[in-house]
Amino acid sequence: MTDAVTVPRTGRPPARSGDAATAPAARVAVVGEGSLAAAIRTALSRTSRLVPEEDPGCEAVVTAADHWATATEPPRADLRWLPVRVELGRLVVGPTTVPGRAGCARCARTRRQRALGKDSPRSALLQRHGERLAEQASPVLTTWSCTTAATLVANELGTVTGQLTDRALVFLSLTTLAVDVHPFLPDPACDGCGGLPADRPPVLMEQPRPKPDRDVPRVRDLRADWDGLVARYVDGRTGLIRQLDVRTDYPYPMASAPLHLPGGEQEAGFGRDLGYGACARTALAEALERLGGARPGGRRTTVRASYSEVADRALCPLDLGLYPPERYAEPDFPYPPYAPDLALNWVWGHSFGRDAPVLVPEDYAYYRTRHDNPAARPLAYEVSNGCALGGCLEEAALHGLVELAERDAFLLTWYARLSVPRVDLRSVADPRIGALVERVRQDSGHRVLAFATTPDHGIPTAWVMAVRPRGPGRDEEPAAVCAAGAHFEPERALLNGLLELTANLGWNRAAFREERERIAAMVDDPDLVREMRDHALLYCHPAAFDRFSFLLGDGGDTEEGGLPVEEAFAHATCRPRHQDMRDDLAEAVARFTERGLDVIVVDQTTDEHRAGGLACAKVIVPGLLPMTFGHRMRRTHGLPRLLRLPAELGRRAAPLTAEEINPHPHPFP
Repeated sequence: MTDAVTVPRTGRPPARSGDAATAPAARVAVVGEGSLAAAIRTALSRTSRLVPEEDPGCEAVVTAADHWATATEPPRADLRWLPVRVELGRLVVGPTTVPGRAGCARCARTRRQRALGKDSPRSALLQRHGERLAEQASPVLTTWSCTTAATLVANELGTVTGQLTDRALVFLSLTTLAVDVHPFLPDPACDGCGGLPADRPPVLMEQPRPKPDRDVPRVRDLRADWDGLVARYVDGRTGLIRQLDVRTDYPYPMASAPLHLPGGEQEAGFGRDLGYGACARTALAEALERLGGARPGGRRTTVRASYSEVADRALCPLDLGLYPPERYAEPDFPYPPYAPDLALNWVWGHSFGRDAPVLVPEDYAYYRTRHDNPAARPLAYEVSNGCALGGCLEEAALHGLVELAERDAFLLTWYARLSVPRVDLRSVADPRIGALVERVRQDSGHRVLAFATTPDHGIPTAWVMAVRPRGPGRDEEPAAVCAAGAHFEPERALLNGLLELTANLGWNRAAFREERERIAAMVDDPDLVREMRDHALLYCHPAAFDRFSFLLGDGGDTEEGGLPVEEAFAHATCRPRHQDMRDDLAEAVARFTERGLDVIVVDQTTDEHRAGGLACAKVIVPGLLPMTFGHRMRRTHGLPRLLRLPAELGRRAAPLTAEEINPHPHPFP
């Protein structure tokens, strides 16, 4: 049944008969049968008369269903549309869908599916009983709830987009009559109202990016708008992030922010700090970083070609460090050998070395494109290394570069087995460092050691590790757990590493007891190190502890000795403190370009990021050691810097040979 009524467009009460300024009326169709449709007609007919949906002057449609109806397609694409329907135990109103405007009912369905996940109870219920639920009216749909929904509909149609249902769903409990509003962000890739623009080179360094505090490398403090960010991104029904979880299973403060990516994969951001508020902010930011880094969500990839076809404006994949020829011959090796005529997807980045746009392989700029894209031809194992979030693209790029510096310094120290300065943690001024060190000692008996690993780029980077003194009855605890940190302030680099270390130590202790037999097998066979967690677990075993002898040196595993923090980090001279973020980034970039290393920035920002005033970037520095997980996936081939830099730093008498590269799996994270 189809009828329509006339309602005011302004949302004000209708003018009384005879008033001079009667508001113009919109003609609204009500489509559907049953109790809900009847109640909505009654509510709307108090102001106007009904007309058919097909009336040429009809401006809006309300669809109403007493059963579980999937509301994603409007009856007419040219009309404003407000769906009302019943689910199990609730009544759902919205969203108000406006032709030509992002944020439609299809977006709402997508957000709900991602928030809940494919394996949610709701999904299972629909799969098993969807047909029955779609055929039968809800047995708990009451006259009172229908009247409440009808009043809401009348109020919503009095505004241009709807107040409560503007890019939001309203849930009315049929048992308690409680009302919940769940806003959602439009889906940029929505088939109904979305559409990604074509990829183009990123725009960097053109606008001033003032910093509130010259000593803090951020243009924005998330605390200033924390409530707004949570409201925008966190919602268990429709949000990008399902919830912010305080992790009570860890002995130190930690929070997680789980989300489902567009491909259905579940990811999470994690935050580690000394307070749960700071943990939650970091977790949310990392989750949004994962959203940007997984696959293109801001622009549509348009370039597919071989390297030989775009060599004049593209990054050569060989410069990223691939694999030796014999690796490709191994059974089940997942990556094809590279050839200049291999067709690849390419995305645009900005090259600071060339001061020009440059094409980079899409599956290197986004680490999950290969998972569901048959056209993607991955070249190598790649993760979120170099991805970062910020208040502007320059800030995101700066922190992505710092992360690359941290991981490169750690891997360089390991693969080249460098002797680096040990830091006397008693010399630090930050009391948080001493508190964490003492807490670790009291909790598990581990000693905390720290090393200054900064190589040629000068960004302060640190290696921290917890070691357990050996002795009778002491093998029940991990022998060693490692982590890394970086920051422009050496003590903050140490603190960042310690925060990672304490989190890693927590789960390593439990896993070491549960998986000891499997870990022992990895000591003898490095190819059994296949996942990220395996790298850390391997070095929990005491039989692998001697592999740290190059690092521990004469000091062994004691906490005594080491250099004062400033002396240990004497070569860590990259410490930008400018008022404009662009100058901070330029100073850090110069540390690489002056040494013949390019710095490339890919803009991973999506509309979801822009909604919160954020930006996301992937930074690529060809020649740095890439972080990989799974020993077979390590990438040290074709990276001459690894061989020559130890001697240039004065830490070896001669360049490293390929045979001298540490053959053991690295101990990160």
